[in-house]
Amino acid sequence: MFPFFFSQDGYIDFMEYVAALSLVLRGKMEQKLRWYFKLYDVDGNGCIDRHELLNIIKAIRAINGCDHETSAEEFTNRVFNKIDVNGDGELSLDEFVEGARKDEEFMEVMMKSLDLSHIVTMINNRRHSV
Repeated sequence: MFPFFFSQDGYIDFMEYVAALSLVLRGKMEQKLRWYFKLYDVDGNGCIDRHELLNIIKAIRAINGCDHETSAEEFTNRVFNKIDVNGDGELSLDEFVEGARKDEEFMEVMMKSLDLSHIVTMINNRRHSV
C-alpha cells in the first residue's frame, strides 16, 4: 500500500522515518488517514478490528494524558457503530477514511494520535533551559 517508504521488513530505516515524519507534518488529510490506517492495522490483514482500535485508543489516551468522558471501550464501540458500514466487525481502509471524514470526534482523535507539537515544545524548552 505504501511501497514508496515502507520496505515491509519489520524495521524502520532512516529514510522511512523521514518520509513518515514528512507525511505527518505536511501531508494531505487523505494521505495521513491512509498512513494511520496502515499503522493501526497491526496484524497487516488490511482491516482494523475492535481489538486493534481499542489498543490504539488506549495508547493515544495514555500518551496524551487527558481525562475523557467515555471509556476507551465505549469510544471504540461508538466508532464501530458509526463507521463499520457493512457491520462485519472490521474497518476497511475505505470505511476508516470515510468514517474519519464524517465523524468529527474520531477525526480529532486520529489527528491527535500523531500530533508532534507537544514534542517540539518540549525540545524547545530543553534548549532554552540548558
